[in-house]
Amino acid sequence: MAFIDYYKILEVDKKATEADIKKAYRKMARKYHPDLNPNDKEAEKKFKEINEANEVLSHAENRKKYDEYGENWQHAEQYEQAKQQGQYSRGGQQDGFGGFSGGGDFSDFFESMFGGRASGGGSRHRNAQFKGQDFSTELHLDLKDVYTTHKRTLTINGKNIRITIPAGVENGQQIKINGLGGEGSGGGPKGDLYITFAIENHTNFKLDKHNLYSTVDLDLYTAILGGEITADTFDGKVKLTVKSGTQNGTKIKLKGKGFPIYKKEGEFGDLYITYQIQIPTNLTEKEKELFTELAKLRTS
Repeated sequence: MAFIDYYKILEVDKKATEADIKKAYRKMARKYHPDLNPNDKEAEKKFKEINEANEVLSHAENRKKYDEYGENWQHAEQYEQAKQQGQYSRGGQQDGFGGFSGGGDFSDFFESMFGGRASGGGSRHRNAQFKGQDFSTELHLDLKDVYTTHKRTLTINGKNIRITIPAGVENGQQIKINGLGGEGSGGGPKGDLYITFAIENHTNFKLDKHNLYSTVDLDLYTAILGGEITADTFDGKVKLTVKSGTQNGTKIKLKGKGFPIYKKEGEFGDLYITYQIQIPTNLTEKEKELFTELAKLRTS
């Protein structure tokens, strides 16, 4: 019977760690699990190969024996006897290949090398537990929607699920909700639900991290003489005092009037307002005369 390359079956390197093997096995076993591939003989065959590979590589004693003898497995028993009698040394070269945990008969190769039972003490017919399939979805929201914490009802795989969306969630951010994925098999846990937020900004504010930015038009006369104006913030209007002689492009900061900070209740960024002075147009003759007088006064 032919030698079986267990490492190749699990698509891992011979130097793979126990964690690497476990990860590769779970990924491939989930992909070829009979519950997900009904009436698929090729998938069933692949599933048995994956389980057998894992049965060897996930147990230190099995893997050690497999790595030591490799393609010379047929002579393993003679080697063992020779070593006990001090007649043979392997010379340090290892030729290993690699993984399991359940379901299906073992191959003749496995039976011959390991005697039909896992050296780690496990039964040849253990039932594998698999976590359910993870679900993922994209939730489209407006920037206004995530200014406050609120609840939403989503339909996932035909089920209505009510979730809480925390204030300050960012565009592209992903959250995981445990146990809202597919059903597990063999008594395994449910999968998880991953939600990616796609947030569009239809407001007049620019958002950068937790800070908001806006531009406010300021008439020439208020900029020169000073006064009081009303400006928009994200959650309402505020009155602002404008200093006389305010220049175009002047920027002011309104502390705590920015966007909420994710998972930090009551904490907000700041709002930065830039004044954009409006030059009057369509002046009357009288207005032109007055501006001319002002110009003369400034240059006299």
